[in-house]
Amino acid sequence: MDNASRSERTRNAILDAALTVIAREGAGRLTLDAIVRESGISKGGLMHQFRSKELVLQALLQRHSDHFAQFKSDFLAANEAALPQPELAAQIAVLREGTTTGSSLFYALIGAAAEEPSRLESMRAGIMQALKKVDAETDNKDCAHLRLVAAWGLNLTTLLGLSPFSPEERETLFDRLQDAQFWDGAGAKKTKPVKAEKTKPDTGKKPKPRAGR
Repeated sequence: MDNASRSERTRNAILDAALTVIAREGAGRLTLDAIVRESGISKGGLMHQFRSKELVLQALLQRHSDHFAQFKSDFLAANEAALPQPELAAQIAVLREGTTTGSSLFYALIGAAAEEPSRLESMRAGIMQALKKVDAETDNKDCAHLRLVAAWGLNLTTLLGLSPFSPEERETLFDRLQDAQFWDGAGAKKTKPVKAEKTKPDTGKKPKPRAGR
């Protein structure tokens, strides 16, 4: 194994250990010493990759962002041509995928935001950019926003352990949110209909003959 591959494996082992600590003890208990104990990597090996806890949290956020960016790209590559609202469908698919990744990463995000809210600025900007794309492909923003916010709700309540739905029920709801036909095209962008030429209604009355001069 070359040095680059070994370094990448060590880096991922450190991040996985950090997530394990967060899941078990909470983001507030994440320290470099806790990562060393969990990963079995020496303190020197850890410091070679990350000089501080903050850099570990930043790397977790970046790995999270990279994973879902790739997931979204793969989803669009496979489905975009067949979807009336591809950006909306992709965003819902990403949120659906997020419910399967476990809560430790979510708690890492919460911990990072609690210590330094500005860490989430790039994610907030990404959400706003995605929303603009969703709005651009629909004539009914309210419907699109409703579907998106519902997907956010399913995602967050699942990760927080507050969802009242079974996994099967949750999957059914995600199916409905992603099914454009279920919403009867309410959110699809429509072309402007051609206005028919107005004609006077037939009253059944014959026109009066015009009087001669």
